[in-house]
Amino acid sequence: MKYRLMDILACPMCKSFPLELIVLSERSLEGVEAPEGFRCSEYCGLKRSFLKELAGEPDCRGCFKLEVVEGVLYCPDCGRWYPIIDEIPRMLPDKLREKKEIKDVELAFLRKHADELPDKIVREGRPFSLQAED
Repeated sequence: MKYRLMDILACPMCKSFPLELIVLSERSLEGVEAPEGFRCSEYCGLKRSFLKELAGEPDCRGCFKLEVVEGVLYCPDCGRWYPIIDEIPRMLPDKLREKKEIKDVELAFLRKHADELPDKIVREGRPFSLQAED
């Protein structure tokens, strides 16, 4: 997932913005440059801050050279979490996430990263968590 997506992503359930980004792994991209004059409009995902709160200019060139491979997008307002798997944020509404094949993948992701993620996701996250399995 591109860090610059944090400037436009909101929770599909409660519409909260910005989401909290927890990076589990990332990779550097070779030969990728930010387009001339590019800048996020409101929120810098790389710095995890609103642009108006940053001292100086954000590092847009650096942002374009990194990609989140695995991680979690977390909504601080409603407590929902959305996995980033193989560079793709999986931001489905609850009704679709309850389908067995999707839920199984997301719970396996949670189990795999349980030691790396905060309890607000692992034990208390919505629409499901590992607490419900205990």
